[in-house]
Amino acid sequence: MKRVLVILALLAISAIYFLQSNDQEKVKIGSSASPEKLTQRDYQDPPKKIILLIGDGMGLNHILLGRIAFGGPEFNMAMDRMPVFGIVTTHSVDDLYTDSAASSTAWNTGFKTKNRFIGVTADKEPKKNISEIIKDFGFISGLVATSSVTHATPAAQYAHTDSRYKEELIAQQLVESEIRIALGGGTEFFEQENKQDLFFIEDLSELKNISTDSRVIGLFAEDGIERSDGPSQIAMTKAALEFLSSAAKDCNNFFLMSEGSQIDWESHDNKADEMLVELKDFNETINYVLDYAATRDDTLVIVSSDHETGGLDVIKQSGDDVVIGWTSGSHTLAPVGIFAYGPGAEKFSGKIDQTEIFKIITGLASEASCSADQ
Repeated sequence: MKRVLVILALLAISAIYFLQSNDQEKVKIGSSASPEKLTQRDYQDPPKKIILLIGDGMGLNHILLGRIAFGGPEFNMAMDRMPVFGIVTTHSVDDLYTDSAASSTAWNTGFKTKNRFIGVTADKEPKKNISEIIKDFGFISGLVATSSVTHATPAAQYAHTDSRYKEELIAQQLVESEIRIALGGGTEFFEQENKQDLFFIEDLSELKNISTDSRVIGLFAEDGIERSDGPSQIAMTKAALEFLSSAAKDCNNFFLMSEGSQIDWESHDNKADEMLVELKDFNETINYVLDYAATRDDTLVIVSSDHETGGLDVIKQSGDDVVIGWTSGSHTLAPVGIFAYGPGAEKFSGKIDQTEIFKIITGLASEASCSADQ
C-alpha cells in the first residue's frame, strides 16, 4: 500500500512539473527607442474632455511583458509616460473574482454588483451610468471596443440588464441610448435600420458622409473584430475622437471609452505572442491619445483594466528571450493598475476601488458643467 502511495505521489509531482513546464513560453526581448514621459502641469480648469482607455484582462505583469518585448527593460510603455499611478481593487458583490460585467458596472455606476449583471445593482435595480449622468453637464459620449459593442465592458456604458448574455436586448438598448458614436463589432446582434438621427456604418470611411449632429453605430464584424480584416483600436479611436471633437460644439465636452477587448481573450487562451499583438495596438492607442492631450489643457486621460486574466508570470531571462508562464485560464484576484494624465489626474493616485473611478469622473465633469443644448 505504501509503495502504491509513493508511486501515486511521484506521478502527481511529475504531472505538476509537466504542466508547469508546458505552460512556460519564451518571448523575444525587444530593443526600441523609448517615448518620453509626460509631466503633470498646473491646470487651472477641470477637464472638458475625458478619455478612459481599458485594457481588458491587462494586469501589471502584462504591462511588464509588453515593456520587455517591445523595447527592453528600460522601455517606456504608454502607461509609463503618465505621471500618476494607482492600484485598483476589482472584486464583485458575490465573489472576490470579478467578470467584466461587474467591474465595468462598478466604474460606470459607482455600485458593486453581481458577476454577469450590467448597469444594475445586486438587487437588479438599474443605476444611471457615467454617460447618462454627465449628459446633464453638457457632455456627449462615445465608445470603442475590439469586441462586439454589446460585450460586457462597453455595454455597461449604456445598458441595464441582469445578464451580459442578453446581447440582442443590449443591442436594442444601445440603439435607444444617447451614445453619440459606438465603434466595434456585433452585426449579429442588431437589426441595422438607419433612422432620422441614427446611422449604421460598416466601414470607417463612411463617417465622413455623416453629420456630427447624428448618432453613429459602426459595426465591423459579426462579433469580435478580426485583426486580419477589421479596423484596429487605434484607427477606431482616432475616428471617434475626431467625430466627438466636431460633435461637441458649444460646450466642447465629451467622454470617450476605448477598450482593447482581446487582450483578455488571448490571455484566457494563454497565448503570449497573440496577446502582445493586442497589447501593442492598445499601447499605440494610448500613445496617440496622450499626444492629443499633451497639446491641450482640457483633456484628462485615464488608463486601467477591468481585471487581470491568465495569472501571467514573467519569470526570468534566457539568452535573448524572457521566460513567461501562465497560472490560470481565467481571471485572477490580482489588483490592476490605473494611470492618469491631465487635469484631475492626481485624484487617481494610491489605492482606490473601481467604484471610485465613477465618483472621480462624474465629480470632475460636474465642475466642467455646461448647459448648452447638444
